[in-house]
Amino acid sequence: MEVIVLFLLVGIILGLASFAVLLVCVYYTSKVPNKKRLQLNFVDPKTDKEYPFPDIHEAAEVELSVVIPAYNESKRLPPCLAEMIPYLESQSYSYEIIIVDDGSKDSTVDLALTYTMKYGTDKFRVMKLPENRGKGGAIRQGVLSARGDEILFADADGATDIRDLGKVKAALSSLKENRNSACISIGSRAHLQDDAVANRSFFRNILMWGFHMFVSVVGGIDNIKDTQCGFKLFTRTAAVQIFSQLNIERWAFDVEIFVIAKYLGIPTVEVAVNWEEIDGSKLVPIYSWMEMAKDLLMIRLRYLIGAWTVETQKTK
Repeated sequence: MEVIVLFLLVGIILGLASFAVLLVCVYYTSKVPNKKRLQLNFVDPKTDKEYPFPDIHEAAEVELSVVIPAYNESKRLPPCLAEMIPYLESQSYSYEIIIVDDGSKDSTVDLALTYTMKYGTDKFRVMKLPENRGKGGAIRQGVLSARGDEILFADADGATDIRDLGKVKAALSSLKENRNSACISIGSRAHLQDDAVANRSFFRNILMWGFHMFVSVVGGIDNIKDTQCGFKLFTRTAAVQIFSQLNIERWAFDVEIFVIAKYLGIPTVEVAVNWEEIDGSKLVPIYSWMEMAKDLLMIRLRYLIGAWTVETQKTK
């Protein structure tokens, strides 16, 4: 009799715990921001006129779009662009750079507009978000307004050597069956260590290894060694399918990219890149990793219970 009562108590406790997890999951799901693309304009500082950003569902107009999220990046952005722009100018393909200001409180927007003045709106555009949405939210808005046949998002600190874009593009091309193929090529600091240069601090390495293990176990992403490198290249078709369905807007958005790609069967290749830690990161080590861990758990639970679903989409 006592054994039966004990089993009943254990069952009740487990049931209540499961119910509590579901309640937490539903609660957090209800707080997910609106995923719609914002109808925003870019400014031509030469004429002071505003023009609407295009929609990613429209036909591509340039060969490469580079989306750079920026939050209070007035100091780190100039060195990044000082390397990126000359490199892109030396290439044979057409390009655009989109700086997505994520509610900066410094002079990031004014600084970015000086580049628009110099290079013109066909090559350089500034998107100013009405409020801070987080890195993932800023990138998503930029990608959904990009004109490129291929779309790269890169960090504003320029930590990844832009000259490695050539081999990242080559790897993407190797996956393509045709122009409309959905493929992803990402820079990686975690695998092929003989080829990659990753000058990270010891503390950051410890946190990174722990996070990668959590991504594999909880997030269910075991085929990607470095999910967090801010240097990811997408075909336009892949960008449409993934970013129109992305839910997470903070640090863990990278992981959800691969969750969606896995659901859709989008092939992904990792390419070893040269990377160096740059001072001024907005990531607060312990707090940010805890936030990411929470988001990873929520990602897994929401997809498991069907609160979030993935639909196959095609460009128009």
